[in-house]
Amino acid sequence: MGGIEPLIPLVLIFVVFYFLLIRPQQKKAKAHREMLASLKRGDRIVTAGGIIGTITRVPSETELTVEIAENVRVRLARGMVTEVLARSESRGADDAEDKDEDGKDNDRDRDRDRDKDKDKDKDKDKDKDKDKDKENTRGTGTETGQRARN
Repeated sequence: MGGIEPLIPLVLIFVVFYFLLIRPQQKKAKAHREMLASLKRGDRIVTAGGIIGTITRVPSETELTVEIAENVRVRLARGMVTEVLARSESRGADDAEDKDEDGKDNDRDRDRDRDKDKDKDKDKDKDKDKDKDKENTRGTGTETGQRARN
């Protein structure tokens, strides 16, 4: 019996470490794994670097495409997500619409169409600005207008 008594403090220390350090860390890691597994398009997230964005695509098990500003998308390793700020609403029937006959997402097509529409709007705005500049230079007699007349 004399040989067991010196081991009792070591066993108690291990038990205390298990309940105060190891077990809570395992719970936290499990919750993080579950959060990463449940990420989907539309979720608003925070990365390990502190960048906040919205998931636009989930191309693979290890990668996400996140929009951090309008028309600014970055690829991100799934493990770098630290927090989900807002979950996207359950899309149910919309999920079926996002798939083509092969079962692949139509996100690229939708994004491409949206980008084309934005480009058209930008071109219209540029044309309007050019028209306004022409009107302003005709009637004011600015240097550029005077050079054009000479």
